[in-house]
This record gives sequence, structure tokens and C-alpha cells, in this order.
Amino acid sequence: MVRRTGLGVNLWPHTLRARLFVILLAGLTIAHAMSFAVLFSERYIAARSVMFNTLETDIATSIAILDRLPAAERASWLDRLARGSYRFVLGPGIPGDPVLTRADAEVADKVRAAIGAQYPIEVESVPGGIRRLQAHLRLSDGEPLTIDVTPRGVMPVADWLPFVLVAQLSLLVLCSWLAVRQATRPLADLARAADTLDPNSKTPRLSETGPREVAYAATAFNAMRDRIAQYLEERVQILAAISHDLQTPITRMKLRAEMADDSIERDKLIRDLEEVERLVKEGVAYARSVHGKDEKASRIDLASFVQSLAYDYQDTGKAVTVGELGDGTIVTRPHALRRILTNLVDNALKFGGSAEIELQRRADGTVLIKVSDRGPGIPEDQLDAVLQPFFRLEQSRNRDTGGTGLGLAIAQQLAIVIGASLTLRNRDGGGLAAELAIGAA
Repeated sequence: MVRRTGLGVNLWPHTLRARLFVILLAGLTIAHAMSFAVLFSERYIAARSVMFNTLETDIATSIAILDRLPAAERASWLDRLARGSYRFVLGPGIPGDPVLTRADAEVADKVRAAIGAQYPIEVESVPGGIRRLQAHLRLSDGEPLTIDVTPRGVMPVADWLPFVLVAQLSLLVLCSWLAVRQATRPLADLARAADTLDPNSKTPRLSETGPREVAYAATAFNAMRDRIAQYLEERVQILAAISHDLQTPITRMKLRAEMADDSIERDKLIRDLEEVERLVKEGVAYARSVHGKDEKASRIDLASFVQSLAYDYQDTGKAVTVGELGDGTIVTRPHALRRILTNLVDNALKFGGSAEIELQRRADGTVLIKVSDRGPGIPEDQLDAVLQPFFRLEQSRNRDTGGTGLGLAIAQQLAIVIGASLTLRNRDGGGLAAELAIGAA
């Protein structure tokens, strides 16, 4: 991945895993290259030393042998006296350039030192594609002799060495990848656990095994998760306790207000107390929704369940209709599911005047229950916010318009409890559709 900046393209990887991999691989590759550079340097020095020692010891002996042999027998000895870096040629050789480079001059000095002053020589550089020198001299009988020298920088490399290099580099890549993966996997697990943190769900805890630092971080994260769950539990308990304790004084206040003389102020007070009572009841219902997981799951017929719910509304004169009904059964918590659908239908009736319930079963077995209305809908940027407790689009205190802000929050909370997902979306042509997706058991 590359990042474009104002100064150009930044090729530095974005992820920690990629950065560690690049750093580790680069370091190992450089160290590997330095090792081979030292190896080849040592081979060059060794080859150079062997070549000079050969020149100093063997050339003088070889020339002495050729000088003592009869002229007719010398040609048969040339191959016997040849070595890897030089050979002997009877004759004047090839004309060359007497101006030598520094490296060639060093070789020429070694040849002169090996032969000595008995045989004056001239060393020339032979033109061509390879480095080549020729030393010209005359034997005692005047016959010209040429020493054809081909200096070697390093010893020949074995044919299998490139394959070894490729295998070593592949091993470096594999080891680097494994090391980086081993180092960053706990961090990725921790980030994934933090991203999906939900104290109310039964997600598995982080494994507290591995290196000491990893185990300590996992233990700290699990402890933090337990504390958050405890804080949420205490918050809900406080809400439930306050809501429950408020019911008694509210009831006494309503009784006293109803016993008072008829007046406009008395009617206003009774309405206010009724609104407070509804709010308290919704608070208790929300607190209880967190504990909906205590209900045992059972198998129900969905079509009959939805129809029964719709008939209950129709018996009270509410405009609730049933659309498409899929068949089949599902294992779920029926009381929690009924409370979810009741809240969704109540919301549709309040803002749309009517509600339609549909039931579909997808190919993957997921059940989709849709409650639709033709009300004003919800602004797109607030579709998620309305599922939070005490959030109201209508900021009025009027129960008929603003509500308590807990109906959809209770439905959302209970959906999580039964392992479902609640999604709100605006309908084409106006209205809202609340979709409850329940996974196959």
C-alpha cells in the first residue's frame, strides 16, 4: 500500500505487521549479503595468494626444465607444465601493450621476481575481452618463449551455489513472516476484541496464554471487560430501583389529585403524573430488557405468532395488518420477541397511524420480520441514534409526539439478547421499515 503526500508517494507500509516484516527482512538480508561479501573477499585474497605463490615457485622451475630439454622435446612438455592461471607458448606470442594497470603490474613484478635476472623479459597486456598478460623471454639457446598469464580474481563458484542462495533467502522471508505474525497476532486479537466489545453478549474472552507481556495484556483487557459489564449492570439496577421506588409515591400523588376538587390545574396535574408514571414504567421495562436472557428459549411457529400479535391489535381497533407470511418454526425467547414486535408496532401506529407486519425466510435460514408504516420516517443521519435510550426526534414533552425515548431502545436491547439484529430504514414513498433479522438456530 502506498500513501500519496504533498511531496510525492510514501512507500512506507501502513500496517505494523508490514513494517516489522520489512525491517526484519531488510536487516537479515543485509546481514546475509555482508556475510557473502566477506566470504567472496576471503576467496579473492586466497585465490590471489595461491596464484602469486604458484608464479613464484612453479614458473622458475618450469622455465628451468624447458631450458634444459632438447628443443625437439619442449613442445610435448608444455601441457604438463601449464597451470590454471598460466601456460607456456613456444614462440614470440601476441604483440600487446607495455603499459600495464596497477593490478597487472603487480602480477608482472611477481613473474620477474620468479624468473630472476637470468632471463630478461618483457610483460605486455594482451587486448581482448578478458584480462590477459604475456611475458616474453628467450631461452639459453635463443628460442623465444612466451608465458601466457590469465590472472583469476576469485576461485570458480560452484554451480549449486545460486540455488543455495535462493533457498537461504526464501528461508529468511519465511522466518521473518512467521516472526512478525507471531508478534503481531496478539495485538490484532486485542484490537478485534476491543472493536467487538459488548459486555452483554457471550463473546469469548481473550486467551490469557502466550508470552508474559501478551498474557498480561489479555488479562488486563478481560478484567476491564468485566468491570464495564459490572458498571452497566449496576447502572441498570439503579435505574430499575429508582423506577420501581417512584411508582408508590406517584400512585399516592394521583390518588390525592383525583380526590381534589375539579379544576383545570387538577386535570393538568393528573396528566403530568400519568406521563411520569409511563416514563417510570418504561424505565423498568428497559432495565428488565437487559435481563431478557434469563428467559428460556422455545420453538414457536412464526406465522401463528405474528398473526396472534396482529389479532390482539385488531381486537382493540388498531390498524395492524399482516402481509406476506413465510412458514416454518424457530427457536427463540417468545416473550422477548413479542415485546420487540409490540414496541415496533406501537411506534408505527404512533407515527404512521397504521402498521403492516411481514415475515420472510431467507435462503440462509435467517428469518426477517418487517414492521412497516407510512409515517414521516426518520432522517438518515439519525437512524442509529433513535435506538439509543432516551433519544427522541421530537424534543417536545408531549407523550403523543415525543414519547419517552425508550421504546426502540428496549427493542434494540432485547434484539441483542435473543441474538437478532434490528435495522431501521426509510421506505420508498415515505414511511419507516423496522427489520428484525433472527439467525437460524
